[in-house]
Amino acid sequence: MSGLNVSLGYFLAVVVFGAAFRILFRKWPRLSVAAEFPASFVLVACWLEVQTIKEVGEWAGGLGPDVTLTILFLVLLTHGVICAGVTGNPSLTLMNFLLLETHTLPTLLALAAQFLGAHLALLGAGYYWALELNDMHMIKNLMSRECSTALRVSLVQGVFSECVCAFIFYLIYLSLKRRSALIRVPLVAAVLTYFSHSASNYTMAFLNPSLAYGLTFYCPGFTFMEYSVVYWLGPIFGKSNNIFVTYKHLIKKSLSLTMRQIAYQAGNTDILFSGMTLALLLYMGHIPRIFTKNLLYSQKTRFRVPKGEGDKKK
Repeated sequence: MSGLNVSLGYFLAVVVFGAAFRILFRKWPRLSVAAEFPASFVLVACWLEVQTIKEVGEWAGGLGPDVTLTILFLVLLTHGVICAGVTGNPSLTLMNFLLLETHTLPTLLALAAQFLGAHLALLGAGYYWALELNDMHMIKNLMSRECSTALRVSLVQGVFSECVCAFIFYLIYLSLKRRSALIRVPLVAAVLTYFSHSASNYTMAFLNPSLAYGLTFYCPGFTFMEYSVVYWLGPIFGKSNNIFVTYKHLIKKSLSLTMRQIAYQAGNTDILFSGMTLALLLYMGHIPRIFTKNLLYSQKTRFRVPKGEGDKKK
């Protein structure tokens, strides 16, 4: 339990640091883009500690998977509360760009701030582990150069798994975007926790390029380019031979197959389309940054008033 208390103190320190930066940036509205830095820093720094508890906490501190999932949900919930108005997620930043909600320069600055925050969080966590405040950190410090990669399947299956998870998640996110924060924040945290748990034997379903960079890009097993294809290009970009065939394929498979069967099917298909852009296209009917015309849904009303009733009203 003492080891867990140290971790809780670390979480508290990181959250206070992020909240202080958020308050500081609110005083200068022109630097609002820089608020993505603490949002990304807090998320990556806290998730690194959650990953440590998951990897060594069970046999070094007696902490089971239920503790890890609870802590992860609380971390995501707290992040959603203190970082309201920013994402800390390059995929969501690009989504806002495609929705014409942000311009090119602020988007590029936000992306740079997010990856900078992730990199500094990785350095800060390494310094924190080096202090060896408990048994978990001592073991983690010894294992830091031999960390286990989150990508535990082939490259094609990894891309497909990230695309499927991203497709489902961003559909849910878009449907909750206009809802109250009291509903949106807990539901998003719960969905991300569920995906992280269900995809733990595949890609961990980070659905966040900067988060994946901070958590697994430095681990051996795959090259930087291969990690980039799975965790950066997988959820955001991709290729498709036929969009409408992709719709039917993804929807049917995601509803009727388990994660293992989905990963197996990925080895037999070359239909890889961006999870985020596909969800945006299906939800909106078009991508505002690229298409002005709605490609899927008619703008006309489905119901028409019969001529007879219209004449009577006159």
